[in-house]
Amino acid sequence: MRRFPNREPGPAPQGPRNDWQTIRSLLPYLTTYKWRVAFALSCLIGAKVANLGVPIVMKRIVDSLASVQHLTALGRAHDAPGIVLIGGIGLLVIAYAAARLSTSLFTELRELLFAKVTESAVRQLALQVFRHLHSLSLRFHLERQTGGMSRDIERGTRGIQQLVSYSLYSILPTLVEVGLVLAFFVTKYEAYYALVTLVALVTYIVFTVKVTEWRTHFRRTMNDLDSKANSRAIDSLLNYETVKYFGNEEWETRRYDENLQRYRTAAIKSQRSLSLLNFGQQTIIGIGLVFILWRATQGVMAGRLTLGDLVLINTFMLQLYIPLNFLGVVYRELKQALTDMDRMFTLLSAGREVPDAPNAQPLAVRGGEVRFENVSFSYEKARPILHGVDFTIPAGTTTAVVGHSGSGKSTLGRLLFRFYDLDRAQGGGISIDGQDIRDVTQDSLRAAIGIVPQDTVLFNDSIYYNIAYGRPSASREEVIAAARAAHIHDFIEALPQGYDTPVGERGLKLSGGEKQRVAIARTLLKNPPILIFDEATSALDSKSERAIQHELDSIARERTTLIIAHRLSTVVHAQQIIVMDHGRIVERGTFADLLSAGGLFAQMWMLQQQRAGDSDAGEAALDQRDTAGV
Repeated sequence: MRRFPNREPGPAPQGPRNDWQTIRSLLPYLTTYKWRVAFALSCLIGAKVANLGVPIVMKRIVDSLASVQHLTALGRAHDAPGIVLIGGIGLLVIAYAAARLSTSLFTELRELLFAKVTESAVRQLALQVFRHLHSLSLRFHLERQTGGMSRDIERGTRGIQQLVSYSLYSILPTLVEVGLVLAFFVTKYEAYYALVTLVALVTYIVFTVKVTEWRTHFRRTMNDLDSKANSRAIDSLLNYETVKYFGNEEWETRRYDENLQRYRTAAIKSQRSLSLLNFGQQTIIGIGLVFILWRATQGVMAGRLTLGDLVLINTFMLQLYIPLNFLGVVYRELKQALTDMDRMFTLLSAGREVPDAPNAQPLAVRGGEVRFENVSFSYEKARPILHGVDFTIPAGTTTAVVGHSGSGKSTLGRLLFRFYDLDRAQGGGISIDGQDIRDVTQDSLRAAIGIVPQDTVLFNDSIYYNIAYGRPSASREEVIAAARAAHIHDFIEALPQGYDTPVGERGLKLSGGEKQRVAIARTLLKNPPILIFDEATSALDSKSERAIQHELDSIARERTTLIIAHRLSTVVHAQQIIVMDHGRIVERGTFADLLSAGGLFAQMWMLQQQRAGDSDAGEAALDQRDTAGV
């Protein structure tokens, strides 16, 4: 099994990367198959040597035909020298065909050998970028647009294929051929031909590089505008229902068209600069050809050269200038490929905000006691969220956190999952069974915690896949058992496709309550020792909520559970209720203690009872209070 470089992404680079940095980043993936690369390069040289022999053999054929023509004019074509000469021409024709066939054979061998190298590099890089994006913090993904990132990865992987293809199939072969032709001119003819060819080539390359560098910013601008247009389109389509709710189809179309118009302007400027580049290249090639062919023509008229020499020199020029003509296109595409790859490597080099400690050990869950100790946190320095939060969830007990929106409740769950890290300099920390979660591996930490989020987002796959996602190795019987526990099995069985029913993009084919039950089943299947219920039943009706709440309560008795809730009627069984306001704990105690204290919790309880309005909800809440001993 091949080993590919396991690069640990470092901090994001300061400023833009240059082309050589991008190429150096790619080289480790290509040199993994160094022997295959060496063999492919040998085939490349063999192809060019064979290609060099094609015009040389053609020169011999032309000169031999000229001799035969001369003998025919003298009436001696059928003499022994003429017969030998004609037979030699036949052999030369065979040699010509063999040289062409060898060129094709070596070229195809080279491409066949290098195909595995290219595709393996593309696969490994795409996989590494995908894995790295999953390792980055939640903050990174909240600040980026998914559509733009996916476009960057797509263009970057395509850029790798273009870079390898153009550099090894076009640029390098052309340079090898140029070297061979110049050496042949110097040894067999005048240095004049090599000098003019070299000057024309250098002028051509310098002109191409300078103009291409000048117009590269047009491509970068086009990439930026393309990513923005794509991101805006995907964002609009993902929020299809919201667009329909407010009748803003034309508004979204205008916003998308604004980006397309800016992209069109940048594309037109790019095309104008391309036309200028093409005309300049053809002018340089034309001037070089005039100087060389005029000199060769003079040599033929003076008797220094034969017609075969003229054909040879002209053929060499065509063999050089035809690929050189495309070298301009190749170089432009190469620059574009490097530009596209740059964005992908920039993603790969983005530093991890929440890395594992160098000597991080797997979390060892003994009882599951969770401790928040003097936790202060802010997403942005100017906007603190938590202020000295301090509480403990004893192993196997349930603690509920309640409070108004924006009080910092959901932030507790994000910190427990280590989506963000606490600053050690502030002195606070979160521990599980005495182990600071910053000192354990994130994989083991998240394997020990299950969550039912308030906003449930499902994969665009079947219901079975979404439930089994909690533990992909689970059997079908275990998946169905989890669905039964979440009270969604009967609903699934009533569907025409049953568990194979697709849920649509983000689960939009299911109602809010159905999505939440799938999320509950998924967490039950994971079967973790620590649970987080973040408004786990907020999308359910009262009857379904009571049934599932009873199931959740029975599951929570055996686990350490953190409940984040707005509906106070769902937390009456909690052994500890914490009331938060503006990021601080203002009250804590049991349901009965907090009601009798007449503080913020009691006010919230009375307000919710007034809003409930229907007798069923009131009776359910009274029953729960009686059960809690209130």
